[in-house]
This record gives sequence, structure tokens and C-alpha cells, in this order.
Amino acid sequence: MRRWFAVALAVLVGATALTACASDPMPTDVTVAWAPKGRAAVLVTWKDSNAPNRITIEGVLSESPSYVKYLPAGEPNSWEIPTSVFPPDGNYKVAVAAGTSQGGVTSKLARSVVFDTDGPVRPSAAAASPLGRRGVLIKWAVPAAPQDFTPNDPLDVKGPRTQRYVPMIGRTGQQLRVIGPATTSTRQVIKSIKPPYVFQLRTQNEWSTRMGGEVFGVTSSINSAVPALAQFSVPIVVRGRVVLQQVTCEVETPCVQHRATPAGVPVVVLTQITPGARWTPAARGTTTAGGHYNIAVPTGASRPYMLSVPAYSKDGVITGPSTDKPAYTKTVVRVAAAGFIGGETSKKRGSSVTVFATVQPAMNTTAMLQAWNRHTRKWVNQKATPMRKGQTSLAFIAGPAGDFVYRFVIPNAMMLGRPMAGTTTPPLALHVR
Repeated sequence: MRRWFAVALAVLVGATALTACASDPMPTDVTVAWAPKGRAAVLVTWKDSNAPNRITIEGVLSESPSYVKYLPAGEPNSWEIPTSVFPPDGNYKVAVAAGTSQGGVTSKLARSVVFDTDGPVRPSAAAASPLGRRGVLIKWAVPAAPQDFTPNDPLDVKGPRTQRYVPMIGRTGQQLRVIGPATTSTRQVIKSIKPPYVFQLRTQNEWSTRMGGEVFGVTSSINSAVPALAQFSVPIVVRGRVVLQQVTCEVETPCVQHRATPAGVPVVVLTQITPGARWTPAARGTTTAGGHYNIAVPTGASRPYMLSVPAYSKDGVITGPSTDKPAYTKTVVRVAAAGFIGGETSKKRGSSVTVFATVQPAMNTTAMLQAWNRHTRKWVNQKATPMRKGQTSLAFIAGPAGDFVYRFVIPNAMMLGRPMAGTTTPPLALHVR
């Protein structure tokens, strides 16, 4: 009986103690606002009866951070929580109760309204435009902010521009460094900068910081293979490769340089139409995968060609120009047609035969008709024939029966101040019966 009474008494005393711990007055009017100095902290205030307090942060559909602060009795009913304590992109409340680190919570929790800690919106679609000697103009776009699930909470910053952009530059072997003050503008002019480099924006608002808006300033190099000979008006194919050098950076580590061989890099074929003339575009193309290019170039007179990567910007990349050494292509006169008028290659002895040739360009010169000597195994000159506007012909009487082979020799020529190689027609076989 005594043992039962003792147990009952202990239970009663414990229940009384628990009731006493939970019966302290609950704080009231918990509010949150920005601390006075630059939104570096959240100012929490409340009302109570001069009790010690315990301050925590509760997640609303978000994980609660492990933050606890105890204030002794007699301290002001306010406390500044650094913004770095709050996880980004979440919804939270600040809870205040009476309590100490030794005795625990001794009242019900009083909570603030829900507020969000949404970080800045990362910039996108950054692009650069060269300004000549003035530098480079970089522009960036910012997507629309995601839906605010706690509209008009006490910590919302009013106004259309609630985030700032800090421009940063990274170079090989160096860490990203700030090159200008934070701005609300969505454009930045960078003066006196040469690639390779990487431009990034450190976007910040009152809650957190994000990196974005990258623009790579890259250097280019180009090599080429230009044919030494070309037939007049027959395109040549110029081949080669473009290699880019770009810089990438990781947070708090030196930036590194590496090469890239992307597709889509523009390539321009330049030429001098006449000696000493300015270099002008003859053809254009772009690289394929691996940085390779194959460009068909229309030909005319003999001339040099030079391959170039122009300065251009696209999709967050601004590329510096480069050129390869000029290569000379000598043009060869092209035989457009040659044979016997009427198309007959078999004639009766004593009949009239006319042999002809047409070449490009439509030049005026003197061609030579040759015949093949089977005994000496050499070509023998027969008759010089005038060529006008690229056409020449010779009529003669078919001699004794037999098989004969002819050809025209077209001499070298000059065109637009440069030499052009002559040529010969294919062998023209004639059977006399």
C-alpha cells in the first residue's frame, strides 16, 4: 500500500512540474524586418513579460536550419539573425518561446508570418559586341522571377530592380576578380581587354549570390591548304582547321586555358584580285565538328588567297580574329571544247577536215596545231592558228589513208597583271580511209 502511494505521489509531482514548465506566458507579436544596415540580417522583435527567450527558425515545406539562440531575461526583446543562416530558396518562420539552454522551452511557441528567402535570378543569354578601341559591350538578359508563394511578406524588397550584378573577369592562372561596382544595369562596357578571358556576373540580392551570364573571350588560330594550280573558272577547295583558346574558371581556384575546336566558326577566304590591291572576300564558310572546314572558292586569274577568322560574337562567345599566311594559286587555261567540226573522226581521203578548240578565258592569242609523229615519237608543229575570243580552228584536206593524232597548244598568257599557265587540248584522233 505504501509502495503504491509513493508511486502515485511521484507521478502527481511530475505532472505538476510539467504543467508548470509549459505554463509560462507565450511571447506575442513576433515580427520580422530587415536590420538597419544593408539587409545583412533579419531583425526579430516580440513582446513578453521580461522572460528568457529561445529563438529558432522553422521551415515551411522546407527543412529547418539548425539555428538556436538563447537570450537571458532583461535583454531587449529583439535579435538580428544573419541572412547567411537562412538556406536560400525556401519558406520560413521565426519562432520565439520562453526558455533557457538548461531548462528548455517553458512556453508555447510564438511564430512570425511566413517569408521566403528566394535568391537572385541567374542571368541568361549573355552576348558581347566589339566596340573597336573602346572595348567590348556585354549585354545579358534576366528571365522572369519564379512565382512568389509568400507575396508581400515583410522581407520582400519593393521595386522592379531587386538584385545587383557584379562584373568579374578571369584570366589564365588567376582567380575571378571584380572589375567594377555592383550595378542594376543589364549591360557592361569592358575597356582595354584582350582575349582569352572569361566574363562572369556575380548576381546578388539580399539573400544569396549566384554566378551566371558567362561570356568567353577567345583567341583563334587558323591553318589552310590552298591548291597551287587551278583551272580557269573551276572552283578550288580550300581546307584547313580553326583552333580556339578559351579560359574557364571554378570558384576560388585559378582559371585554366584550354583549346576548343567547335563547329560554326566563320571562315573567310580573302584574295587580291590584282597585285597590290586590297584584300577582299572571295568565299565564306564555317567550321564543322573538330574545327575543320572545306570551302569551295570560285577561280579567275592567278591570285593569292588568305584564310581568315573574322572577329565575331555569338552565343556568349566573342572571338578574336586570326589569319594564315597567303598562298598563291596559279590559274591554268581551261579547254572548254576541242575536236573536229561535225563530230566525225573518220574521213575519206581528199575530203575537207576542220579541227577546232575553245578555251576559257575568252583570250586573244596564237595557238599551235601539232601532229603526233609515230616514228620519232614526238609532237611536231603543223601550223600556228590565231585564237580570238577563246576560239581557234584550222581547215585542211585529209591526206593519205591512215590514223593521225592532233592537238592544239595554247601558250601562257597574262591576265589582270599576273601570268596564267597555258595548256594543250586532249589528243584528237582522226582516221582517214
